[in-house]
Amino acid sequence: MTLIKSISGIRGTIGGRSGEGLTPIDIVKFTAAYGKIIVNQTGINKIVVGRDARVSGEMVSNLVIGTLQSIGVDVIDLGLSTTPTVEIAVPKENAGGGIILTASHNPGQWNALKLLNAKGEFINDAEGKQVLALGESLDFDFSEFEDLGTVHKDTSYMQKHIDDVLALDLVDVEAVKNANFKIAVDAVNSTGGLFIPALLEALGVETIYKIHCEPDGKFQHNPEPLKENLTDLSKAVLENGADLGIAVDPDVDRLVFMMEDGDLFGEEYTLVAVSDYILQHTKGNTVSNLSSTRALRDVTVKHGGQYFAAAVGEVNVVTKMKEVNAVIGGEGNGGVIYPASHYGRDSLVGVAIFLTHLAKLGKKVSAYRAELPQYFMSKNKITLTPELDIDDLLAKMEAKYKHEEHSTIDGLKIDFENEWVHLRKSNTEPIIRIYSEGPTAEAAEAIAQKIIAEIEEIIK
Repeated sequence: MTLIKSISGIRGTIGGRSGEGLTPIDIVKFTAAYGKIIVNQTGINKIVVGRDARVSGEMVSNLVIGTLQSIGVDVIDLGLSTTPTVEIAVPKENAGGGIILTASHNPGQWNALKLLNAKGEFINDAEGKQVLALGESLDFDFSEFEDLGTVHKDTSYMQKHIDDVLALDLVDVEAVKNANFKIAVDAVNSTGGLFIPALLEALGVETIYKIHCEPDGKFQHNPEPLKENLTDLSKAVLENGADLGIAVDPDVDRLVFMMEDGDLFGEEYTLVAVSDYILQHTKGNTVSNLSSTRALRDVTVKHGGQYFAAAVGEVNVVTKMKEVNAVIGGEGNGGVIYPASHYGRDSLVGVAIFLTHLAKLGKKVSAYRAELPQYFMSKNKITLTPELDIDDLLAKMEAKYKHEEHSTIDGLKIDFENEWVHLRKSNTEPIIRIYSEGPTAEAAEAIAQKIIAEIEEIIK
């Protein structure tokens, strides 16, 4: 059993003992704490709730909604939804905040509470610490019977979200329709199986091959949209002669494309491709996190903009985007943040813009991919032991590479001339992530293995 409290929300495996897994007790106390803080901060006693399709979702949703009612908060229940849909619903409903019940890319035994502010954006680190402290202290009263909150179910937000995407100036529905794309979709048995096909139909796509689109929460493969987990999608693309494949994670904030040859476009390149199109039409700056590809920097400079790096975590990327007035940004895990829509990773926005771009290019996906800056990434991890002092380890590695360009904004990133390596403790799992990138796959892996060997020597 695991329970992780971080900037990414309250996340854990279902069951076990309170404080060790995500149990009803943990769900209730942190939901109540969050609700109390939102009402105190905003004076608004209304919160939007939505969930992905994982098996524990209904149980967790019942607990969250009942708890919010118990502290006098009115709930707008979107039911099966997506993270970006809840994000756009919060300001539309003039709510004080929102809770998304999803463990994102984590396997089926996990669930989580993702917490939003009144703008529909993730609460920041300081606010998250307030929630954790109040949840642990339980220093608040529950409402008496005449002050209990109400529940309003609203299933209209899939269409509202799609309508918003179609209304974006840089989305060209006619161009997509005329391209006559044949598209395969793998939604890993979650809510993307409802939302992505509906968006494609609204864009005029008539041929859709659905893979694992039944939103029953019984994930047919590991839900992280990586190459090794998308063999069914690759097969569907090839067997049907599809123009491309689309895969999303369970809460639809990570987006990856598959080329017509059955190979991945590359999750790092989702944001690069979308930015390439946006920057052609809207001059400005871009932001991604420190673990993302250099290709975004190259594309940004090509279009006359400036690239900025932020610490890992959507809230950090959004903060930096606002600071530098970025016109597009996101994370290299397939997360596209387009401020013209909203400040949140949104796969519906990403799909619509990518298809518009592809339709106007008139090229095969693989041909376009070959035109983008070529970098290769290696993603490794080391499982943490309780006695390991991560800060001491990073300090020793920083001292070792003090003469190289490096950043300690988030863990340790070392920039070599042709490669980079980023070491950081995960917000969502008990591991150290080691991301590296180079001009070839071999170079990226070689620098990663060199760093891993040095880490292992230190912790012996």
